[in-house]
Amino acid sequence: MNIDRSYEARDACLSRNAAADGTSTTDPATLAHAVALACSTETDKLITASDLSGDTKVAASIRKDSQFRALGFVMKARGQPIF
Repeated sequence: MNIDRSYEARDACLSRNAAADGTSTTDPATLAHAVALACSTETDKLITASDLSGDTKVAASIRKDSQFRALGFVMKARGQPIF
């Protein structure tokens, strides 16, 4: 799987989970964390596609980005400004 498709799969998962029913009253940061965890399989595939050397800093950076993007998708799903 190439990097672009890995990003698309991760972002699609984040978007789908951010807009799940019954999450509108959950704290956005808490929900973003749960969304990022729910998409850990897609994030791990992105890490594998992006970093052939196995650098832990790259993996940590991609996981942090997933958390950040999850928060953006949560805010967008709620119709709130994204930062």
